[in-house]
Amino acid sequence: MGMRSSARMFFLAAMVAATASCGDVIRQGQGPVVLVLNSLGGTQGNKPGTFGSPLNSDVITNVISPAPCSVDKPCPTIFNDLGQAVLSLAPKDATIAPTSNNVVTITRYHIDYTRTDGRNVQGVDVPYSVDGGATGTVPASGTFSLPFELVQSIAKEQAPLVQLRNNPQLINTIARVTFYGKDLVGNDISVTGQIQINFANFGDQ
Repeated sequence: MGMRSSARMFFLAAMVAATASCGDVIRQGQGPVVLVLNSLGGTQGNKPGTFGSPLNSDVITNVISPAPCSVDKPCPTIFNDLGQAVLSLAPKDATIAPTSNNVVTITRYHIDYTRTDGRNVQGVDVPYSVDGGATGTVPASGTFSLPFELVQSIAKEQAPLVQLRNNPQLINTIARVTFYGKDLVGNDISVTGQIQINFANFGDQ
């Protein structure tokens, strides 16, 4: 009985170790494919351009056009900042290629902002978390670029960002973005990435 008990315990321990070694990729959802986040970038809403990281998010912009805004009388304006995620699919079993049933439609996303110094109280140290809708379908092969709102304009009217309008301070954050979707047979699939965002009044050029 002692030998049988020891053998059973060894078998269970081996099974647990094997399961733990599979990694997050294999455990991602119940479907046969995983969602891959190839890149995650941001661009300023006041002068959108190439998506990249880190994002310097301007909390206030003095707009000089159209009228009645002018160089002499600029209009303080708040812009949201845009994000772009480049997504693709990968099979859990590398010998089986994804099919049309495996395409994933993204329907929503969630953003949490954190600071490296550990001061992470929402509405005091960092902006509030965000839930947003963004719809797009990731094909069985190739990539798909999904645009979304990375920083809401309302966040720049709330603490702690609103206090940056009239002081030279800068708040460094890491935005943790999770995208949620389903494949055509109803399996839930998600993926998470991170991007650095620096908040400040960067001035106008």
